[in-house]
Amino acid sequence: MVIKVFLASSSGSTAIKKKQQDVVGFLEALKIDYAQLDIASNEDNRLWMRENVPGEKKPTTGIPLPPQIFNEEMYCGDYDTFFDAKEDNTVYEFLGLTPPPGSKEAQQAEHSQKLHNGSGTEEHLGDDTTKKEIKEAEQNGDAHTAELEDPGENVETDAQQEDEEEEEPAEEDEESRKAAEEEEQEEGEEDKVEDNHLVSEEEEELRELEEEEEHASEED
Repeated sequence: MVIKVFLASSSGSTAIKKKQQDVVGFLEALKIDYAQLDIASNEDNRLWMRENVPGEKKPTTGIPLPPQIFNEEMYCGDYDTFFDAKEDNTVYEFLGLTPPPGSKEAQQAEHSQKLHNGSGTEEHLGDDTTKKEIKEAEQNGDAHTAELEDPGENVETDAQQEDEEEEEPAEEDEESRKAAEEEEQEEGEEDKVEDNHLVSEEEEELRELEEEEEHASEED
């Protein structure tokens, strides 16, 4: 397919010249193959252009002005519609061409196709599914946390039992200490009694010795 641009090389209108240069320059920038058909020097080109521009696209005067753009024999539009397509990044669509991969127009077309096929709905459902999975994960996480808390309570219970077990020996030690003190006290009392008994025996011996000495003195 060949893009045909009908223009007037010898036009005296500055506006028409600017529009023609704008169209040709943009096509060259996009590296789109096109053919320039001069209506000023070729009567056949001028007649063909006038006959193939649709009636509703012709101006009120009935004579379409250049530039006029065709894809082979399919009418694309004039400068105004070309300018609108350029602003909307739909020049390839305007020309009836397939946009090259990676171009903005190709990306837009791919996005539109996804929306048309319902991919947007699937993506939305995917978002809902993801949210649901995250919610379930959070709930499972809470349950997991609760499970982790139970062993902690068991650990605290075990620690309390150990403290109680430690307190019980302490009570036993206290009782043992008291018993030992009582035993020591009883032994002390027994020792005291024995000491008193020994003192009494010594006193008795001394008393007997004194009596013997007194008795011996009396005999003398």
